[in-house]
Amino acid sequence: METKSNTKQAATTAKKELVIQRVFNLPLHKVWQAWTEPESYKKWWGPYDFTCPSATIDFRTGGKYLSCMRSSKGEEFWSTGVYKEIILNKKIVMSDNFSDAEGNIVAASAYNMPGEWPKELLITVSFEEADGATKMKLKHIGTPDEVYDECIKGWNESFDKLEKNIN
Repeated sequence: METKSNTKQAATTAKKELVIQRVFNLPLHKVWQAWTEPESYKKWWGPYDFTCPSATIDFRTGGKYLSCMRSSKGEEFWSTGVYKEIILNKKIVMSDNFSDAEGNIVAASAYNMPGEWPKELLITVSFEEADGATKMKLKHIGTPDEVYDECIKGWNESFDKLEKNIN
C-alpha cells in the first residue's frame, strides 16, 4: 500500500524531468543549426526579455559549450556543458551546469536560484522531419520543483524566439 509520503516523493521525483514537444514550421536543418552553430544559437537562446550576447559551441562528442543569457536589467547567467551523444540531425545529449564567464562550473546558488540542484543536469533533444516542418522533443532532467514551472516557461519562450528568429 502506498502512503501519502510515498506519493509525494514520487510526484517530486517525476517533476524533476521536464519534457517539452514542439513542431517548428522550419526545415530540420535550420532547427539543427539553431542548436549547433553559435551565431544561430544567439538568436534564440533565453526567454523573451533575455539576449544571448555570447555562445561558444565545440559541437562534437566530448566538446563543450558555454553561453550567456543577459536579462533586460543587465544580469548575466552563464551555463556550460559537455556533448555526451550526437546523432546527426536526430539527437543531442548534453550535460548542463551553471558556470561563470570562463566556463568554470558554479553552484546554482551563485545565481540565487532556489531549490536543490543536482551536480549536473542532463538535456536530451531529439529531432524528426515532418513534411517540411520539424518535430522536436526536449527532455531536461534535474530541475528542482521550486523553478520547474519557470523553466518550462523559459524554454517555451526560447523556442518561440527560435521559430521567429531562425530563417
